[in-house]
Amino acid sequence: MDYFTSDHIISPEKGDLLISEPYLPDPNFERTVILLCEHDENGSFGFVLNKPAQPSLAELVEEVGSFDAQVYIGGPVQQNTLHFLHRSPIHLKGDREILNKIYWGIDFENLLTALNTHQVGESDLKFFVGYSGWSPGQLMDELKAKSWIVLKNATPEMVFEVDANELWKEALKTKGGKFRVISNYPTDPRLN
Repeated sequence: MDYFTSDHIISPEKGDLLISEPYLPDPNFERTVILLCEHDENGSFGFVLNKPAQPSLAELVEEVGSFDAQVYIGGPVQQNTLHFLHRSPIHLKGDREILNKIYWGIDFENLLTALNTHQVGESDLKFFVGYSGWSPGQLMDELKAKSWIVLKNATPEMVFEVDANELWKEALKTKGGKFRVISNYPTDPRLN
């Protein structure tokens, strides 16, 4: 089955990764990987995992003190909001499990307490300004237009451990088959 001509669409679910196709023209999503946190009849919502932001967490939130984690641009929607994912062994009040012990954190005050008491480590957290959102049916339309490649069932390692600069390639390699070849496409084929 050829990626560029096939009509087969993998329906995404909460906990899947959306990998942008190699030449997606939208600069907000060029070579991005999104963890899908919600997907239902009301729409879809997730965070771009591999687009670092300029300010660090300590620059955005004084209360974190010396805990100075990298922040990522979660998407173009409401970039004045701060969100977090974690894989903490403790369950923070109100958290929503996305998949495989990956949690979307809801209560920032509980997180601050967990940070200050060293119950959560930097490698167990990922912070985002803004998010990626789709209205009902919009994501399926984008999948039909072949804007996204779906990788089923994200792993905590993929979300928290793979280097942001390598995540797009690694996600495609994990998908395997023809996607391993796609992972090597140059950013600008004219420079090839």
